[in-house]
Amino acid sequence: MAPLRAQQISVAAASDLQFVLPELSSRFEHDTGYKVKLSFGSSGNFYSQIQNGAPFDVFFSADADYPRKLEAAGLVEPGTVYDYAVGKLVLWVPQNSPVKIEAGLSSLLSSRVKRIAIANPAHAPYGRAAQSAIRNSGLYEKLAAKLVLGENISQTAQFVQTGSAEVGFLALSLALSPNLKSSGRYVLVDPGLYAPLLQSVAVLKSAGEKKAARKFLDFIRGPEGKALLQQYGFEIPGSQAHGNH
Repeated sequence: MAPLRAQQISVAAASDLQFVLPELSSRFEHDTGYKVKLSFGSSGNFYSQIQNGAPFDVFFSADADYPRKLEAAGLVEPGTVYDYAVGKLVLWVPQNSPVKIEAGLSSLLSSRVKRIAIANPAHAPYGRAAQSAIRNSGLYEKLAAKLVLGENISQTAQFVQTGSAEVGFLALSLALSPNLKSSGRYVLVDPGLYAPLLQSVAVLKSAGEKKAARKFLDFIRGPEGKALLQQYGFEIPGSQAHGNH
């Protein structure tokens, strides 16, 4: 008898997961024999695509609101939405940059900083967080003209890596990825300056492989999944000490 074709789960995922998710997926594939097909982009774009019937099984959003809105619209398997991570925003510059980002957001006022890359706030949660952080530091008027928008957080990183911008607001998970870790330096943006980047995931109603999709979510929720997410700079919701919410 011919072996059964391995079941494949199609996953839409926010760009801040582009390094941790392939690792999580390959461990899951190894443990279960399922195949995972990953597509990365901005959460808002995926949200629109899913509303228009895009054939994904699972949606990992960098914004907890999108899966909840899909759930309210009846597009999600009941009971599958949960918060898997809290993202962190960083300022990132190439290793040899003269910009002293250690001084925080005020370093962006330097005349050496001509362009600051942020993800497009219209559909990328990290872009909204960056915008809030700049506003809440009282620097928006002074910096607005320097902002250049990336389609998602990985394009934003490319802008700074290629010199199209001197500084970028990136996800900590990207700053910790092998490539950026060796080629640049980063400083955490004060989390008091932006709303928490709570990220959630859901199995979609249109999923062809619901059982496999649920198994994948269980794996991400399990000890191995959590440990890997933390390794890439994500916080696990509810894992902080109580009274810290």
